[in-house]
Amino acid sequence: MASETHMSGPECLIENTNGRLLVNPKALKILSAIQQPVVVVAIVGLYRTGKSYLMNKLAGKNKGFSLGSTVQSHTKGIWMWCVPHPKKPEHTLVLLDTEGLGDVEKGDNQNDSWIFALAILLSSTFVYNSMGTINQQAMDQLHYVTELTDRIRAKASPDVDGVEDSADFVSFFPDFVWTLRDFSLDLEADGQSITADEYLENSLKLKKGTSQKDKNFNLPRLCIRKFFPKKKCFIFDRPTDRKKLGQLEELCDDKLDPEFVQQAAVFCSYIFRNSKTKTLSGGIKVNGPRLETLVQTYVSAINSGDLPCMENAVLALSEIENTAAVKKAIAHYDQQMDQKLQLPTETLQELLDLHRTIEKEAIEVFMRMSWKDIDHLFQKELAAQLDKKRDDFCKKNLKASSDRCSALLKDIFSPLEEGVKEGIYSKPGGYRLFIEKIQELKKKYLQEPRKGIQAEEILQEYLKSKESVTAAILQTDQTLSEKEKLIEVERVKAESAQAAAKMLEEMQIKNQQMMEQKEKSYQEHVKQLTEKMERDRAQLLEEQERTLSLKLQEQGRLLQEGFQEENRRLHEEIQNLQKKMKKPRKQCCLS
Repeated sequence: MASETHMSGPECLIENTNGRLLVNPKALKILSAIQQPVVVVAIVGLYRTGKSYLMNKLAGKNKGFSLGSTVQSHTKGIWMWCVPHPKKPEHTLVLLDTEGLGDVEKGDNQNDSWIFALAILLSSTFVYNSMGTINQQAMDQLHYVTELTDRIRAKASPDVDGVEDSADFVSFFPDFVWTLRDFSLDLEADGQSITADEYLENSLKLKKGTSQKDKNFNLPRLCIRKFFPKKKCFIFDRPTDRKKLGQLEELCDDKLDPEFVQQAAVFCSYIFRNSKTKTLSGGIKVNGPRLETLVQTYVSAINSGDLPCMENAVLALSEIENTAAVKKAIAHYDQQMDQKLQLPTETLQELLDLHRTIEKEAIEVFMRMSWKDIDHLFQKELAAQLDKKRDDFCKKNLKASSDRCSALLKDIFSPLEEGVKEGIYSKPGGYRLFIEKIQELKKKYLQEPRKGIQAEEILQEYLKSKESVTAAILQTDQTLSEKEKLIEVERVKAESAQAAAKMLEEMQIKNQQMMEQKEKSYQEHVKQLTEKMERDRAQLLEEQERTLSLKLQEQGRLLQEGFQEENRRLHEEIQNLQKKMKKPRKQCCLS
């Protein structure tokens, strides 16, 4: 990222004005200048839970995102801060701080749901920030995750039954990080110490049962499990006493609780090292301009009453980039041809060979930049433009050759023209002098370099234009008999026929060369397209394998939990049975 795109502080990316989402052009301009891949970290959570403080820490600052110290929500909409990534060279870290969920001043949660959905769609790491422990209240507050399938579409056209597989979401959903603030419990389960991640996994266990209460309990947990295969949890002590919380921006680390400082450092280290580059389906890495397009596409869909659709966003992005790829390829072709082509060329093949070399480079430029070129429409557009460029250069080459040859003939044959005007050939023996002079000047003309492919044709046109003059000089030459004159006429006709046959042969060769060039161009497009399709297929298989692996891991975890639950139940039954067997039997007394 160029130094001028470094931001000294956050900028509003998506404004929330009277319940309507508006994209800030200034923020989009910042994104458009970032050519590096981006790692996007978004944080959401209830208002007044300390989200902005964590984002400032990720930016390496104490101040930046507004913290606020009252019960009012400070952050409105989504704010953005782009900074150089501290651990990934040539990458930019994009931090997105969202307005607090559940702000009573807004009156409804419709807007909250869209903010939540946008944070999911735009980020590669999604941080959910909450206070206290993971209990049912915390899960109830995370009800937005249960609405995701009603807020986001993965495909433009769902399956026949209208339902999208959760795997479609898993393929582009970010990693999930739950941060628990002011956590005061001991991390223990069944008397054993556990990690924060194990605490999260335990909290996401499902209840067995089919009652509505069980369904309400399981739904948010099930959604988190399905949509976010990669999950992480961090706990934070209270940073300082309550009275100083409003001064966090001013307090140095040595004035904060040491445990909190250490916990914040561990959190930042994890985010820096583990947050992935934002990637689209097919392994396409997102840079600033691509993120800019995603923001505009999603917000536009929301404002028009549609659901943000990942597939549509990718197609819109691919159209923009494929159009740019065609322009870039054509610009490369134009630049190289201007630098390397000197008109006129001696032969058509010389021009075609240069065209083919630079055409190949242009196709490579397009292939590097293009993706998801449905039905190869943009590649066909490129091929059509390159064909037109080739034909235009052929026409320019003809004209350049014609102009040069005409100028040469005018200059070289000017003594002949003057002699004709002065009548020096209109005398006995003048015809032979005239023919000798023509042969002398023809030789001089043919020795001139870089006349181009029109050299013979323009010469024959010139000579044909002098046929009447030649015939007049021949007829007035008294030294020649009538028979010799007839023989000379036939000789001239034969020369003209021979020249015409030669030009026809040359034209056939040129046509053959053009046909071969068109076939070579087609084969080059096919070759590079095949290579690109192989690369894309490999990336797609890799992505599918990763998604399948994540799903299998989750299924394995669920099976393992099921086995553990069944083992626990069997163990309890065995223990109860053993207790019954050890219990002494009462003696019966017979009287």
